[in-house]
Amino acid sequence: MSRTTPRPAAAAGAITSRWGVAALGFGVFAVGTGEFVLAGLLSLLSESFRICETTAGQVVTTFALAATIAAPLLGALTGAWPRRRVLLVAVLASTLGNAATALAPTFPVVLVAQAVAAAGVGMFVPAASVTAAALVPPERQGRAIAATVTGFTAATALGVPLGTAIGGAVGWRATMWFVTVLTVLGLAGVLTLIPKRIPTPAAPGLRERLRPLGDRRALALFATTLTAFTAVYIPYTYISVIFTPATGGSGGRLAVLLFTLGIVGLLGNLAAGALADRWSGRPVVTVALIALAVGLVILPLTTAAPIPATVMIAAYGFAAFAITTPQQHRLITLDPESASVLIPLNQAVLYLAISLSGLVGAAGIRWLGANRVSILAAMIAVLALSLSELANRLARRPLAEPHRTGKDSRAFSDG
Repeated sequence: MSRTTPRPAAAAGAITSRWGVAALGFGVFAVGTGEFVLAGLLSLLSESFRICETTAGQVVTTFALAATIAAPLLGALTGAWPRRRVLLVAVLASTLGNAATALAPTFPVVLVAQAVAAAGVGMFVPAASVTAAALVPPERQGRAIAATVTGFTAATALGVPLGTAIGGAVGWRATMWFVTVLTVLGLAGVLTLIPKRIPTPAAPGLRERLRPLGDRRALALFATTLTAFTAVYIPYTYISVIFTPATGGSGGRLAVLLFTLGIVGLLGNLAAGALADRWSGRPVVTVALIALAVGLVILPLTTAAPIPATVMIAAYGFAAFAITTPQQHRLITLDPESASVLIPLNQAVLYLAISLSGLVGAAGIRWLGANRVSILAAMIAVLALSLSELANRLARRPLAEPHRTGKDSRAFSDG
C-alpha cells in the first residue's frame, strides 16, 4: 500500500500571504515616513528657502489636504482596477513626489511635489488594507489589516526620527532621498510579493463613500476625529519650533524626542485598543482627550530643557495615539455593515485634521508664540471632548436611514 504525501499548496499559500502582508506593511511604513518626516525639518526648509517656519509648516498642510482629496476621489476612480495595479501606481506616485521634493529648486515646487506624493499615500493605504484582508483567510483578516496599518506607527517611531537625524546631519534633501529609497523598496515588494489577481470586495463608488455624511451620528464622530487630531497635530507639525529651546536646534536631539514620541505612542495605541475591546471606545477616547488637554496646557512649562521635554513628549504621545483605535472602534460599532465605508472616510477626515493643524498652528504661533501655541491646541481638544459626548448621545438613537453597501458589499471583483 502506498502512502500519499499531502500537497504543500496550502503551506505555500500561507507563506505567500505572510510575505505579501509584510510587503504591504513595509509599503505603508515607506509612504508614512514620507508623510510625516518633513514636520521635523521645518527649520531646515526655512533656512534653505529663506521663509519663516510657519510658512514652511504649510508643506504639512498641503500634503494632508491632497491626501484628504485623493483618498475618496482616487479610490472611486480606481475602484475597478486590479488591486496590484492600484498599489503600484500609488507607490510610484509617492516615489516620484518624494524624488521631486528632493530636487525642488523653490518652495512652491516642494508643495506641488508633496501633493503628488500625498495622492499616492491617499491611494495606497486603503488599497493596502483591502489587499491584506484578501490575502489571508477570514479568521486572520483583522490581524492582517492591523499588521499593515502598523506601518504608520513604525514610520512615526522609526522612520521619522531616522529621517530627522539624517536631515540634521547632511540636510533635508538627503532625508527626501532616504524616503525615496524606502518607497522604491516598497515598490519592489509590491511587484514581487503581491499576486497579479486578487479577489477583493467590489469598491464602492464616490456617492456610496460619502453617504455616511448624511447620518448625524457619523457626522458627530467625524467632527470628533477632526477636532481631536487637529489638536494632536498642532504640536507635532511644529515640534521642531516649539522644542527649539530644549533641542538647541540639534537634529539629533529632535530625533530623540520623535523616537520617544513614536515608541510611547505605539504603546498608547496598543493599550487603547485593548481597553476599547473591554470597555468600548467612548470612555477610552474621553480619558485620552482629557489627558491630552491637560498635557497641552502644561507643555509650555517643559520646553526649556531636554529632560522635562522628553517626559512631556512621552505623556503627549501616549494620550495622542490612544485616540485612534477607540475612535475607529466607535465607528465600527455604530454601523458594522458600513465599516468598509466609514473607516476610509474617517481616515480622510484625519488627513483634513492634519492639514488644519498646519494652518491653525501657524496662526497660533503668530498670535501666541511658539511656546504657547499648545494652549490653543488644548482648547480644541476640549471642543473635541464636547463633540465626543454629543456623538455618544446621538449614537443611542436609531439610524434614520441605514447606510448599507447593499450588493456592493457582497460583490467581488477579481482585482
